[in-house]
Amino acid sequence: MADDNRLIVLITGANTGIGWETVKALLQSERSYHVLLGTRDLQKGQKAIESLKEVAFNTKSTIKLLHIDVSSDESILKAFDTVQATHGRLDVLLNNAGIALDAEFVFGDTTMREAWNRSYDVNVSGTNILTHTFAPLLLKSSDPRLVFVSSGLASLGRMSEAHYPAPPPIPAGWPKKGAYLPSSYRASKTALNMLMLSWYWVLKEDGVKVWCVEPGFLATGLGGERAVKARSSAGHPSTGGKLLVTVIEGERDADVGKIINGGGIQQF
Repeated sequence: MADDNRLIVLITGANTGIGWETVKALLQSERSYHVLLGTRDLQKGQKAIESLKEVAFNTKSTIKLLHIDVSSDESILKAFDTVQATHGRLDVLLNNAGIALDAEFVFGDTTMREAWNRSYDVNVSGTNILTHTFAPLLLKSSDPRLVFVSSGLASLGRMSEAHYPAPPPIPAGWPKKGAYLPSSYRASKTALNMLMLSWYWVLKEDGVKVWCVEPGFLATGLGGERAVKARSSAGHPSTGGKLLVTVIEGERDADVGKIINGGGIQQF
């Protein structure tokens, strides 16, 4: 077992988007980390590491690929065995891996059932199973942190007041266009908020700090090419990465058990 005084951080879905930007921000930090870059595709993960080395070549931290697919129990268990054998603990688990299939449904590339089932499988079920599997390693840390990446679209309070984001007036009659129908992504991220609250209470007496982080409307590849075009006015994903690092580095410790964003706290 490796004797490593660096904080050990596992980030799922880290080969692109907000995950990649979070790894970059950690590597550029003045603090020292050992980052486990979680990825389903080792080839893409290796390319991600190569690109990270180009922008963080003077880092105090280290980085290692970890093959992990949150929709596969076998993959999760193998990843756990690897981390346990190599480090024996985990200081930060950042549940970043996610999927958005609403655009695929709207354009007929997948069925409604497939979109909803896969969204919950990755965004909720898989995330919960991964967290449950790695919890014993978090409890070995002197300052364990558990973070879930949520969405501004998941606010029940905001949605109860008005449809958010505001669409054109939805005409009466049937059928409704796909874009007007309930969103599998939105619903799954709302469920993720409840998952975070559940883990907050489950692990409270163990000293695990738990949050959801709402990174904002950012230009990532989530949801495929059609969804990317719809985010042409979105912010740069580095904003989300930097926000997540503030949580990892203790700047938002007063807000445990909350959904935090760049402006403060998001209502449930």
